[in-house]
Amino acid sequence: MSKEASLSVAEREFILEALNQDVRLDGRGLDQFRPLKISFGDEYGHVKLELGKTSIVVRISSEVTKPRDDRPFDGLFNINLELSAMGSPAWENGRSNDLEASVTHVLDSVIRRSNALDTESLCILKGVSCWSIRADVHVLNYDGNLTDAACIAVMTGLQHFRRPDAVVRDGQVVVYGVEERVPVALNITHKPLSITFNAFNEGRNIVIDATRKEEQASEGELVIGINNGGEVCFTSKFSGAPLDGMEVVTQTRVALDKVKELNAQIEKVMQADLAKRAKKGMAEESRAENDR
Repeated sequence: MSKEASLSVAEREFILEALNQDVRLDGRGLDQFRPLKISFGDEYGHVKLELGKTSIVVRISSEVTKPRDDRPFDGLFNINLELSAMGSPAWENGRSNDLEASVTHVLDSVIRRSNALDTESLCILKGVSCWSIRADVHVLNYDGNLTDAACIAVMTGLQHFRRPDAVVRDGQVVVYGVEERVPVALNITHKPLSITFNAFNEGRNIVIDATRKEEQASEGELVIGINNGGEVCFTSKFSGAPLDGMEVVTQTRVALDKVKELNAQIEKVMQADLAKRAKKGMAEESRAENDR
């Protein structure tokens, strides 16, 4: 199987010298994201995200299951990421790698462990039945910053998803189809996102939303998970050259501004899609009445 080509010495030196002059290969500013495009499939919770050339599809699904014995009042929520050869020639189907492990760890910490999704609201009948929510992340093309792209896509999917309505009747759980009752939105408690910073030239130059080539030339990586209220729910520096403590504080402020911008963009495209679906639903109801 073919592997991804390593960055040549000339390319690395060119990237580092350009960054030393505050110039990036694609013309962006050091604190500027690539163009972000979010679209939705026919089903609720089906999201396609493109961040530059990095492309991801997320599907949110639900099923009724039994809660854990130690958390009888809570539902279940899991995020599943698997890197395949579709996303990059460097990845092998069925074989995990360091990138998969690190991205999964960030998604789990920023979204699941910070209780962005209220799992108590997923409880149907204490100790007997609950909703299990699953987010499946599929990478179609990888050109850097997989962590932030996946985090944005999963949070968008959770906000867009609608689960079937369910009631308890005579001790039995009755789940209604979407044709019988309006599906129910998930209870999102806050909207955290991750912002990844890459350091170059002994920490003198720091960029966000690095491309694959920039990642290969990077000397270190800092990931900050934060929500619109400025609450930091995750901070990690996985490897590389050390960063000054005040630099981390400065980049946290940058992360907050970026998260507010990204969440505003998510809200805008999501509300536009939901309005389009509502309009389509009313049109279908009108046609059904005319047929009768």
